[in-house]
Amino acid sequence: MKVNAAPRPPGFRHALVHADDPVELLAAVAPAARAAARDTGARVALDLPAPLEQALHDELGDEVELGRLTSLTSSARESGQTVAAWRARELRALTSSGRPVFVVGAHDPDLDGVDGGFWVELEAALNISLAGLPVLQVCAYPRLPVHGAVGESAVVNHPLRLRASGLTENPRHRPPAEVLAALPIAPPHLLGPPDLTLSYNTFELSRVRDAVTEAARVCRFDTARGEDMVQAVNEVATNAVEHGSPEAGLSVWARDGELVCEVQDSGAIALPLIGLAPPHPSQARGRGTWIARQLCDSLHVWRAPDGTHVRLLSRA
Repeated sequence: MKVNAAPRPPGFRHALVHADDPVELLAAVAPAARAAARDTGARVALDLPAPLEQALHDELGDEVELGRLTSLTSSARESGQTVAAWRARELRALTSSGRPVFVVGAHDPDLDGVDGGFWVELEAALNISLAGLPVLQVCAYPRLPVHGAVGESAVVNHPLRLRASGLTENPRHRPPAEVLAALPIAPPHLLGPPDLTLSYNTFELSRVRDAVTEAARVCRFDTARGEDMVQAVNEVATNAVEHGSPEAGLSVWARDGELVCEVQDSGAIALPLIGLAPPHPSQARGRGTWIARQLCDSLHVWRAPDGTHVRLLSRA
């Protein structure tokens, strides 16, 4: 018997639009938003500065259902991969019914940092964290941003371009590993001397869990929040001694209401953007970093001359 299944919405599509002023942005994005709502029933979700958001509301009126995503400026702004992880959680919830989402975002120069690396990392990470979701995200960038890396990465991180004629393939697109090979992921900011350091091996993971449990108590975490952080650090610490090096290290910074734990091993990691895509249900292993990202507020992975570092942060 032949069964005619309903067509599945497409997976993640990531498009760049160049716009140097609000008028140019509205002219490009408003028709695309109307088309997405009309042709696929998509919600339209915005991450735009307030004046641009209002202008798009005024332009579209009641034609399109508009919503707002969590602003990038309220995120763990030093880590593009962390933003990509929580953006994936947010959009996974919005698309859980199968209804697609059309996202409109815009470059914010206040998040550039010293070299624009935040945007390089974020856009590369989104290509991993949002893969498979029925989301079309259009990202607006100026043609000549202050940092050259921002402009170059905007082009190579987007498989599609939005032009007056519609969406077109971008021949300059490159996969995340190639993009980040040219600009390695930077470490997060320095925190000063840790409150605790310890070395451990595979047989000493209980020492790691005990140390994080005590640090969560010092930070005045409630039971559930403390247990989440213990599990998150345990997942990362286990990966370090199973896949990185026989011995690894843990550093802990405990403040009232905030706990930071950093795991370091001497192994080399090919691409630091691990744990961004949910593992397939049939996948027996490789879930640890993804689980850890779900349990803490920020998880940042980077390479250094002494090996691989993973920093986890949770707040009460």
